[in-house]
Amino acid sequence: MFDLTEDQVSIVEMVADFATENIAPHAAAWDRDHHFPVDVLAQAGELGMGGIYVREESGGSGMSRLDAALIFEELSKADPTIAAYISIHNMVAWMIDKFGNDEQHAAWLPGLCSMESLGSYCLTEPGAGSDAAALSTRAVLDGEHYVLNGTKQFISGAGSSGVYLVMARTADTGSAGITAFIVPDGTEGLSFGALEAKMGWNAQPTRQVVMEDVRIPVGNRLGEEGTGFGIAMKGLNGGRVNIGACSIGGGQAALDKSIAYLKEREAFGKPLISQQALLFAIADMETELETARTMIWRAADALERGTKDTVRLCAMAKRVATDAGFNAANTALQLHGGYGYLSEYGIEKIVRDLRVHQILEGSNEIMRLIVGRLAVER
Repeated sequence: MFDLTEDQVSIVEMVADFATENIAPHAAAWDRDHHFPVDVLAQAGELGMGGIYVREESGGSGMSRLDAALIFEELSKADPTIAAYISIHNMVAWMIDKFGNDEQHAAWLPGLCSMESLGSYCLTEPGAGSDAAALSTRAVLDGEHYVLNGTKQFISGAGSSGVYLVMARTADTGSAGITAFIVPDGTEGLSFGALEAKMGWNAQPTRQVVMEDVRIPVGNRLGEEGTGFGIAMKGLNGGRVNIGACSIGGGQAALDKSIAYLKEREAFGKPLISQQALLFAIADMETELETARTMIWRAADALERGTKDTVRLCAMAKRVATDAGFNAANTALQLHGGYGYLSEYGIEKIVRDLRVHQILEGSNEIMRLIVGRLAVER
């Protein structure tokens, strides 16, 4: 699995061309202006990036999880912010494909796969982050409708998405009382908080999603009552692999920029690249990124095949890759000296964007907790 197939090489080349032409030249301006490029997302959808691992019969591209990791790494070389949002969108599309019925597939997947309609994943709450099973948003059955009340926090795409995949409590039985619902934009009682002022990820909106007596048909329930927590966790396994791939892409871009800079910059009469200490830093960045890439590919393969160690490998890969990506970006800033601190070189943006990857999709402390518990139980 360490040699890409001809099809995978073609996929990488196609995504690289798209990202180089349509994303990279605008990434700095989007970050500065807090602009969410929905038109460019629609272009990505035309190329099949709205439903990467959604089944072809459901309107998706039917690719593998490894294919997806390759795509997200390549997109992130151009802009980690946009790559990460496309990852979240794909998680929503896959969950509807995997756990939805034929009517839900027909209603929601065409728009999601084309990215004419965007998706947001609504799990985290103001008082329930890592302890997702403690969420308090409620869904009460009222005839042929559910009535939802609650607030979701840190929701990417909020206010711009057409579909909100919401986890809500239907019974007071811990994780067994959580159910998944599809809430369309424009539903009465659905509103959004102010745009969050963030360290990075400025080219995608992050807001609260507020539900006040939101009524949705029973047909918008995804799966059976009480299955939502399992659906959410299965979605997060894929999200962790994807966000890890995004981190590798951002870290690789920072490494490539560093090598080019050290070759051009001279100090004490010779190029900086000839300084052994700096060359060692490059070697460490390269090694850590390649190690992380190997972990991501292994986790993607396990996820694709549904092996018994999928949860463990996805947690390991997420932690290793997000740490490696951020470390590479942070080292790149140091290697650039004062220039790394200037926005025109693009390094400080990568640092800001990749830092959050160590927190979302389950913080890296939670990844360690998952791995540790599974090791003890083995």
